Amino acid sequence: MAYTLSVNGRTRRVDVEPDTALLWVLRDTLGILGPKFGCGIAQCGACTVHIDGAPVRSCALSIDAVGKGRVTTIEAIGDNEVGARVQKAWSELDVAQCGYCQPGQIMSATALLAANPRPNAEEIDAAMAGNICRCATYIRIRAAVRRASGQPEEA
Repeated sequence: MAYTLSVNGRTRRVDVEPDTALLWVLRDTLGILGPKFGCGIAQCGACTVHIDGAPVRSCALSIDAVGKGRVTTIEAIGDNEVGARVQKAWSELDVAQCGYCQPGQIMSATALLAANPRPNAEEIDAAMAGNICRCATYIRIRAAVRRASGQPEEA
């Protein structure tokens, strides 16, 4: 079937089966490689994208369910003020180790700070839960979220 999507501010047309996961549409059909395949069951967060500003796991969301939602991937998250602050904090604190999970981590952190500009430690942990980092950079992730929010990094 033919679908028209808004991805990173551009209108894109794709012809895929209705049950095709958004992740595969982005990666295989559109060549947008930032969202990663991790688990395929929406548990690890590597595939996180935003639809209308809300974080979603693209590996478990069919293209048919996207509807008219605006999809934003890591490739365009720095185009908004909050996303740019998050990416800057990630870079300044050298959060990434292997980097595989970091697009999903940044997408979740950006959604959190867009909804709650000054979250406390518990709110950060809750928002970032389900984003698995095999390198265990969780302390640096929390510090980067706090830095992007303008708060001291120790909580």
